[in-house]
Amino acid sequence: RPWPCPECGRGLAQCERLPRHGHGPGGRGPFRCDTCGKRFSLKTNLATHQRIHTGERPFTCGVCGRRFNQKGNLVTHYRVHTGERPFACAQCGKRFAQKPNLLAH
Repeated sequence: RPWPCPECGRGLAQCERLPRHGHGPGGRGPFRCDTCGKRFSLKTNLATHQRIHTGERPFTCGVCGRRFNQKGNLVTHYRVHTGERPFACAQCGKRFAQKPNLLAH
C-alpha cells in the first residue's frame, strides 16, 4: 500500500484515508484513548485500538479456538487451516497467504 501512516507505519490504499485512520494531517480526531493519548476521528477506530490495552480478543477461530483482537487478523489466520494463498508473485507464480510475505519475496 503506497500511503504509509507517518505515525504508526500502517500502509493505506489512499492518502485520503489517513484522517479517517486517525493519524496524519487532519487526523487528530475528537476521540482520545485514555491510556496512551492517541486520537481518532471515528469512535469505532478508538474502540478497536483500545483492545490493545484491554487485551480483549472478541474474534475466535472456529477451528482451533485461537482468539484475535481484530476480525482481519482472524481472516488472515484462517488461511492456515484452509491452505488459501491468494497472493501470487507475478514473476514466478509462487503463492502466499499474506501480502507482506509476497512483498518480502
